[in-house]
Amino acid sequence: MTDAEWSEVRAAMPVPAWLLKRGGRPEEFCHREMLDAVRYLVDNGVKWTALPVDFPYWRAVCDLFRRWRSYDYVRELYERLRRSARDRAGRNAEPSGGIIDSQSVDASETVGEDSRGYDGGKSRDGRKLHILTDTEGLLLEVTVTTADVHDSKAAPALLETFMQQPGRLLKLVWVDSAYQGPALAKAFARHGVRVEVVRRLDGRRGFVVLARRRVVERTLSWLARSRRLNRVNSQ
Repeated sequence: MTDAEWSEVRAAMPVPAWLLKRGGRPEEFCHREMLDAVRYLVDNGVKWTALPVDFPYWRAVCDLFRRWRSYDYVRELYERLRRSARDRAGRNAEPSGGIIDSQSVDASETVGEDSRGYDGGKSRDGRKLHILTDTEGLLLEVTVTTADVHDSKAAPALLETFMQQPGRLLKLVWVDSAYQGPALAKAFARHGVRVEVVRRLDGRRGFVVLARRRVVERTLSWLARSRRLNRVNSQ
């Protein structure tokens, strides 16, 4: 990452306990190098053991990532960066509007049958990413299911996971026509969130840019640029 990017990330990073004199020992490697290594792995889709020697030892990078994930530091860092980006755009830190969509991803041969499914509509055998974004396209929440789970079945859990955090202000969510049904409406009403279905105009053929829908579809295309997210493995 550039010096400017690192300046933003460093300011948002959780402070290690040893810096606050609460115990523990200083970590051996620079956090900037460790985060660069994780970003390289996600972007290029390599195995942990295949990290180039320019980065810290792969085991140290893997252990740091898993430790941060266990303590929810990855989410905390992202939440801080998201709020900072919204502040710079002149928006409230917490959004009142969001957009939901999904994307099916093929699974590798190492993924067992108990955690994969077939999406007949997209001809994908693997898993499905269900995402909630704000109106800028920034991720708010992600849920992963088998690819055969219908969008309307996964959306309530996606919303529940996001809304259970304190300080959420979500009031309106835009979706496509797949997100309908009494069970879904009841789940959203429980949190006071209104659902608005964005439909294609009658008689229009071919590619049509739909209001709000293009934002979440752009986010899915951002995710697709990372090779590790293009094909699910067993990790």
